[in-house]
Amino acid sequence: MKSIRDLIQTEELDQILGNPEVVIVDCRFDLFQTEWGREQYRHSHIPGAYYAHLDEDLSGVRTPQTGRHPLPETEAFVRLLSAWGVTPNSLVVAYDQNGGAFAARLWWMLRYWGHERACVLDGGWEKWIRERRKTSTEIPAPSKGTPWLTPKNDWLISTEEMASILGNNQWKIIDARAPQRYSGEEEPIDPVAGHIPGALNRFHGFNLAPDSTFLPPDTLRQQFLELLGETSPDHTIVYCGSGVTSCHHLLAMSIAGLGMGKLYAGSWSEWIRDPNRPIRRGNQP
Repeated sequence: MKSIRDLIQTEELDQILGNPEVVIVDCRFDLFQTEWGREQYRHSHIPGAYYAHLDEDLSGVRTPQTGRHPLPETEAFVRLLSAWGVTPNSLVVAYDQNGGAFAARLWWMLRYWGHERACVLDGGWEKWIRERRKTSTEIPAPSKGTPWLTPKNDWLISTEEMASILGNNQWKIIDARAPQRYSGEEEPIDPVAGHIPGALNRFHGFNLAPDSTFLPPDTLRQQFLELLGETSPDHTIVYCGSGVTSCHHLLAMSIAGLGMGKLYAGSWSEWIRDPNRPIRRGNQP
């Protein structure tokens, strides 16, 4: 498969089911019921799909210094992709039930580690089911692929780098969480509420149309350019609660033809590990 587009449509995926160069990954997950996605996968999924658990597969070991979903080590990700049968020629298609909120994490990880043939199913599982497309309960056996990965370390911003950037008007920081979490009015997950000083808020769900498909590229481009102002996309840093839904913005920016911003993978849950780091509450950056 030669496609390296960011999105694939349901009708396109339907036509290539069973192609040995296509690897489908179900990323359904619920932060509050962490086994829900796996249970749903066992009940029904797109034929041939493997399952990726956010905590177990798409994250590394959490420590007192990291956020809730640190990136896995390269060796662990290689083992995972190998078990899915991924080769350098594979087209990896990720989907979930949240308009790509979790699938975008896998898409970004693949691109970060140099596997360009990765895309997200536009509209995800919900659109697939609405259109009454094929489903299966059969769980594919582990395979043995030959992934080739080289991380693009300049795509990441560390906590130390984030702290040094605060107040630098050459950078734009975007918080992808819901407005209530950004302002600190609500914080259902992390022990401290608020946001990183200077960050602008754009909820990742704003990238989607009412049917959970992505907005047209031109619309996304206009919205992000208005948000960024004179800041270039490569001087944009995106974060969220734990470095997951922030990837949704990076996917949207790529769809819009704006290239790839930088990910603060530790995000809010790592920032607040040190009580001496500044935080802000309210609706202002």
